[in-house]
Amino acid sequence: MPLRLTPTFRDRLTAADRTLYGGWICSGSPVVAEIMAGAGLDWLLIDMEHAPNGLESVLAQLYAVSGYPSAPMVRVPEGETVIVKQVLDLGAQNILVPMISTPEQAADVAAMTRYPPVGRRGVGSALARSARWNRVEGYLRDDAEHVSLFVQIETAQGVENARAIAETPGVDGVFVGPSDLAASMGLIGQQTHPDVVADVKRAFEGIAAAGKPVGVNAFDPAAAREYAAAGARFILVGADVALLARGSEQLAQTFIPSTDGSPGASY
Repeated sequence: MPLRLTPTFRDRLTAADRTLYGGWICSGSPVVAEIMAGAGLDWLLIDMEHAPNGLESVLAQLYAVSGYPSAPMVRVPEGETVIVKQVLDLGAQNILVPMISTPEQAADVAAMTRYPPVGRRGVGSALARSARWNRVEGYLRDDAEHVSLFVQIETAQGVENARAIAETPGVDGVFVGPSDLAASMGLIGQQTHPDVVADVKRAFEGIAAAGKPVGVNAFDPAAAREYAAAGARFILVGADVALLARGSEQLAQTFIPSTDGSPGASY
């Protein structure tokens, strides 16, 4: 009997009547990925750009989260044809490509996700998990239905080109990254600087004018709520490694004596 794949993140956004909240998976661990998947978040981002992830660990994490309702997305390290092809063949249905600043770059990565004659994705469905080894009927014919592509704007140039990037055929949504955007504006480490927030919202306006959903990274709860009110349809609000770092620091502060000799709190 032919198999059916789960809906793409594009489809989930279309069906959603609220902002979808997600979390980064940066540890490279399938155990941690499964813990995050069971937390009740709407979506998860498995990161290959700033995390110790290769093809094997991404595959293990896709397996680990597959039994949960959270939608997984994979951020590839760059928009490169071979990398995108391999990640798609692993069975990733939702791809995020970083550092897209022009519509030409967006069109280039869109072509990587589609089979000829529309694009240039290599055909290997009989060999790959993407089509469940040719058990998904019509996978080659219906490739656009099975994959959603999101691109990431994180430079001042990208903000200027936000609408044109979002209008690029094959792009299903745009994610704005305040951290690198702040750096490109000479405000590194100041993601919530008023000028950075203003440019993020300016990008929102361009993307919304193109009729595409916009997302953003916002670990600060107040910033996340502000961006949701400004129209963000999907927001990353935390990361596995950050939760572990802050939680373990809190344990140390609670129980380990401080440098002035005062004991940590006890409960």
